[in-house]
Amino acid sequence: MPETSDRKDDHIRIIEEEDVETTGTGFEDVELVHEALPEIHRDEIDTSIDLFGHDLAAPIVIESMTGGHPNTTKINRNLAAAAEETGIAMGVGSQRAGLELDDEALLESYTVVREAAPDAFLYGNVGAAQLLEYDVDDVERAVEMIGADAMAIHLNFLQEAVQPEGDVDARGCLERIEVVASDLSVPVIVKETGNGISGSTAQRLADAGVDAIDVAGKGGTTWSGIESYRAAAVGATRQQQVGQLFRAWGVPTAVSTLESAAVHDTVIASGGVRSGLDVAKAIALGASAGGLAKPFLAPAGRGEEAVVELIEQLRLELLTAMFVTGSASVTELQTAEYVVLGRTKAFLDGRADGI
Repeated sequence: MPETSDRKDDHIRIIEEEDVETTGTGFEDVELVHEALPEIHRDEIDTSIDLFGHDLAAPIVIESMTGGHPNTTKINRNLAAAAEETGIAMGVGSQRAGLELDDEALLESYTVVREAAPDAFLYGNVGAAQLLEYDVDDVERAVEMIGADAMAIHLNFLQEAVQPEGDVDARGCLERIEVVASDLSVPVIVKETGNGISGSTAQRLADAGVDAIDVAGKGGTTWSGIESYRAAAVGATRQQQVGQLFRAWGVPTAVSTLESAAVHDTVIASGGVRSGLDVAKAIALGASAGGLAKPFLAPAGRGEEAVVELIEQLRLELLTAMFVTGSASVTELQTAEYVVLGRTKAFLDGRADGI
């Protein structure tokens, strides 16, 4: 099995078996202000949103996780089927393997999502580093591969720096992102992979014409930590040590959400989002939706029903937060009162003159 595909399988195994979680999203310092007289009926609260002209039943996204190895086909099938049943959005993992390798079983790990979810909002995924090799037609092939409604371009340069075989040439990526955002047939989402997007970078992306920003901030799954485990397995001691050193590096998700939402209208908050309350807090900070990845992995291994159960739990938690903040819609939740405390407040205060 080729290197890129094997790496995808390694990632899933490490996430399932090792400690790859970090803290510090900033959501622990965000308090929504309780409304004792909400004056709404909980069961009439509208959790739906419009994303690029598509109606979603709830502002919840199954974040890009996997694909590119036959072992991931079952996972993606169950995730997509659950997204279809519950009316939420889903992204696939990097499609590099599908674009570069001629392997029917491998390709099925991607194409299965549209087969399982003919009407769901699905988005594809390519790396910013690969845009230096791909032209727009190559990215269109990734769109066609899954019948994508949007395309994510992921920024993962810390992860690449820790990988023994990583791609560490980041020159010219913004220019290539601008070209793709201008010429691709579907909307373009630019997403980090666990280290966050600062306000200044969000502004550069907004100026480049991207349609959405997925902050994927610090505080959830650490890809630096994952690659550290991989480096250890092949005896790459220096990369292993670097991966551990940078395990908790990045802009906290709450901070990244606030800063990005200040300069772009469509922000997805991910990175350590672990509950419907976290989603509610993210929306109050200006996000349009909240995304989760790792929490869906174990349920996806058990089956579609387990994934649906988690989605319904998240939606009920979100609904409860909306009820007790007096928010009858997601738009109203975006204006809910909140307070930022502790380390996150200090971080924001320290950033006040540097955004």
